[in-house]
Amino acid sequence: MAILEVKNIHKSFGRTEVLKGIDFTLEKGEVLSIIGSSGSGKTTLLRCLNSLEFADKGQIIVSGETIFDAEINKRPSEAELRQKRLHFGLVFQNFNLFPQYSVLDNVTLAPKLLKKGTAEEINATAVELIESVGLKEKMNNYPCELSGGQQQRVAIARALALKPEILCFDEPTSALDPELTGEVLKVIKSLADKHMTMIVVTHEMTFAHDVSDKVIFMDQGVIAEQGAPSILDDPSSDRLKSFLTSF
Repeated sequence: MAILEVKNIHKSFGRTEVLKGIDFTLEKGEVLSIIGSSGSGKTTLLRCLNSLEFADKGQIIVSGETIFDAEINKRPSEAELRQKRLHFGLVFQNFNLFPQYSVLDNVTLAPKLLKKGTAEEINATAVELIESVGLKEKMNNYPCELSGGQQQRVAIARALALKPEILCFDEPTSALDPELTGEVLKVIKSLADKHMTMIVVTHEMTFAHDVSDKVIFMDQGVIAEQGAPSILDDPSSDRLKSFLTSF
């Protein structure tokens, strides 16, 4: 059974239809890269998956549990929303760290608020995660004392601290210069090697080709092409061919 089933997701903002019937599945341990031009609906799709936006139509099913069904049209309570969001971790393109907290406190804040263990257990897990992203020496530093690449690695550790079933990345390297991009992609690749289930919205075509199990190309709110990473070598659609020539 797929860990994630996305069925006929539609989303509009006013008269602008951003998602026009998105369908895909993801197996446990797979990495899915979503590519496409700006405005194609990639970020809106991620936000719908993470319950930051609510689709107008469609279903989202995680591990056999329907966590969203537009037909029911029931606005979840804050407590229900928190539960739904725990299925997913989301790493934003602009890090979104809390500037007033240290690296360690950024990573432990949500698990402590949600009482995901004792303080000692949460701290131990956070230390392990921070070390795993190569920031052992920065444990007590503040975001302003870190490079962009280091901040993004803290954001990854923070997302992992809640032990999500699916980890999502929204253009995780778009705010970084090329030198720092590599260190973040290295961390994401290490997670793929550990069979973490991930959805990565990215413009890094080499990463999408080499690390993904599946690639989705979105264009104007629809999935224009999807398949194995080999579609990047031999695209079927003219639109994907045109998109790839821009790199």
